[in-house]
Amino acid sequence: MKHWTLDDIPWDRFEADKVDPEILQIMKGASLVEHNGGDYATYLCNVFHDDPDFQDEARAWAAEEVQHGRALGQWAALADPDFDFERAFARFVAGFRPDVEATASIRGSRSGELVARCIVEVGTSSYYAAMSEACDEPVLREICKRIAADELRHYRVFYKALRRYLDREGIGRLRRLFVALSRIRETEDDELAYAHYAANGAAGEAYDRQRSSDLMHGIAFRHYRPKHVDRVVSMILKAAGLNPQAAWAPWVSRLVYRLIRRRGAKIAGALGA
Repeated sequence: MKHWTLDDIPWDRFEADKVDPEILQIMKGASLVEHNGGDYATYLCNVFHDDPDFQDEARAWAAEEVQHGRALGQWAALADPDFDFERAFARFVAGFRPDVEATASIRGSRSGELVARCIVEVGTSSYYAAMSEACDEPVLREICKRIAADELRHYRVFYKALRRYLDREGIGRLRRLFVALSRIRETEDDELAYAHYAANGAAGEAYDRQRSSDLMHGIAFRHYRPKHVDRVVSMILKAAGLNPQAAWAPWVSRLVYRLIRRRGAKIAGALGA
């Protein structure tokens, strides 16, 4: 099926009075992260250097990620005519770049790399689903719905590859769970925080990783609902080799949702102070 293009977005339906300034902030940052997909395709092609079929899938995935960034960047420029996407992206990559020279996965195995990719894709799918429901601006809502669907499909692509590599490498559930949890923790690291800073920081403003991370997460966490967390937890368990239909799985979802709400409240208190 043909993938959507920027021409499929109903730009003429944009309603400036329905733009949420806080959601605008995090969409600016998201546009930079998405647009950086090319670097990650280079990294994945290095790691899977002898797997041309997967390399083709990685390049196709990256092209769609870059388009996500373009769509979000174009919307952000409509919402804020002072937003210069190209300048913000240059600022982002000047301060943050993945290791495109690596020839082996930082996860210790190709299976581990694919687990990590699954975690990213289901996380972003749920994130954009939450944003599409939280925003009132119709063009952004449409973009987020399309991106959420793409990211869910990307999860399936990486999960299919994971099944193939598990047959060769056979890493256990404990190792897969460790990789999944490690990748979740990395959302607090520099990439997302620096993207938020590069997109929103004033000229000359020093980068404060903790503050940038708190600003970004504080906005996003307010818009998560139990159903978004349920999807994330279910598909993370699947990628880790655990049963998402197990009787204890709903308890994990409830716990994660409570942790998100608690983290959001803590951030709000810190920023308020």
